Amino acid sequence: MGSIVEPVGMTRRGFVAGSAAAAAALIVPASASSETRPPLACRLASYGKFQEAAWEHLPAIGIHYLFLNVPDEREVESMHARLVQHQLTPLVMRGAADLSSLTSVQELTLQLDTCHKMDVHYMFLSPKHGDAPKQAAIERLRELGDIAKARAVTITLETHRDLGTNADVHRETMQAIGHPSIRVNFDTGNITFYNHDRNAVDELKKIIDYVGTVELKDHNGGYESWEFPPLGTGKVDLKGVVQVMRQHAYTGPVTLEFEGVKGVELDEEGTKKAIEDSIKYIQSLGSFA
Repeated sequence: MGSIVEPVGMTRRGFVAGSAAAAAALIVPASASSETRPPLACRLASYGKFQEAAWEHLPAIGIHYLFLNVPDEREVESMHARLVQHQLTPLVMRGAADLSSLTSVQELTLQLDTCHKMDVHYMFLSPKHGDAPKQAAIERLRELGDIAKARAVTITLETHRDLGTNADVHRETMQAIGHPSIRVNFDTGNITFYNHDRNAVDELKKIIDYVGTVELKDHNGGYESWEFPPLGTGKVDLKGVVQVMRQHAYTGPVTLEFEGVKGVELDEEGTKKAIEDSIKYIQSLGSFA
């Protein structure tokens, strides 16, 4: 295993120190038991074409954690400066690579390096593998598990076909990979999108021991229906999901995701309201850091 090479410019120590200073204002009293509360982030992509507005909107409504794409290594310093400016902490970052590609491990290693430098301990990944057999993807993910572990990062696999379609498939994939640094990103809205006769609560109960990150997203319940409304207005039992998390003492990252409804175009104010209403609803269900 090669050593981690720090890009020219800001070192990881400098980045972490800067992030810690920026986060100082976010520390809550010990009496609030913040260590036992899962941190609540918002996915930057939830703002669609209005992502620029998110940087001021999220802190204004009390959200200080962010789920965003892994930045290009040339943009790390500018991204860090922007995060500090808006008192936002990157909680989960989205990696991307086609596991059918012979260069996918190399591509994702660079992204894991960036996560390590930015002190982000979770990298989300949709494990697409094109026409390559599942076994090839499994072997590459196992190799990536070692690489992630060396960088103190956990890779979490999205609830997507065909390695994470539902809890049973997630479990099969986790057992085949057999690596503690590869875990599940449990997406509540994707359960009914990709499956018939399944629900998020029962599926989460079956896979909770493998869950590294959770995405809370609502859905109308229709198979392959692109209708992901503001949280609390669809058919996903999000209250039940939060109860399962609490019962199993889950304290990992929780990300709010709003994908909208096909054919319905929201303006900037409408997008902000959908996200703000979603956050208020989720916060009404439990205590989050």
